[in-house]
Amino acid sequence: MSLEAEIAACRICADHLPHGVRPVASFSATARLLIIGQAPGSKVHESGIPWDDASGDRLREWTGLSKDQMYDPARVALVPMGFCYPGKASGGDKPPRRECAAQWHERVLDVLPEDRLTLLVGTYAQARYLPAARTLSMTDRVRQFRDYLPHFIPLPHPAWRSTIWMRQHPWFEAEVLPVLRKAVAQRV
Repeated sequence: MSLEAEIAACRICADHLPHGVRPVASFSATARLLIIGQAPGSKVHESGIPWDDASGDRLREWTGLSKDQMYDPARVALVPMGFCYPGKASGGDKPPRRECAAQWHERVLDVLPEDRLTLLVGTYAQARYLPAARTLSMTDRVRQFRDYLPHFIPLPHPAWRSTIWMRQHPWFEAEVLPVLRKAVAQRV
């Protein structure tokens, strides 16, 4: 059974998922861009397509990726921290289930090329992959993005709230996005 098929058949945290199990991930051995987000939202849970919502639209805008590029697993790996929709909590969705990253991430990373760029979208991905920076705020990690190049670029989650955050931090659009788009274009 392929790794993709194993992930699709995963039922590790089924008892904790009020909307059922539907693992969402996309990758291949040639994808030199890896995007690690939080977990699918309700719209992505319904469609089964990663980043198939307003957050995905904003992320594509930030990165300069077209839909065709983003959804081509030969170019872009889309691997969330939690592969299934965790359900609602007050103020948004529940955090991603911890079982997914522990069970699957290393196996997926082993498939991907070593010279990849990883976009760490949101605090959950940043906490796992930038452990030395856990004491920093998400804003500080993003502001210090150059410290993590050429392997990682930390980003805020592109939910609707990021519009407010971007207004408060104009350096993101002026300094981070041009570097992000150039780095992404070099990998896809």
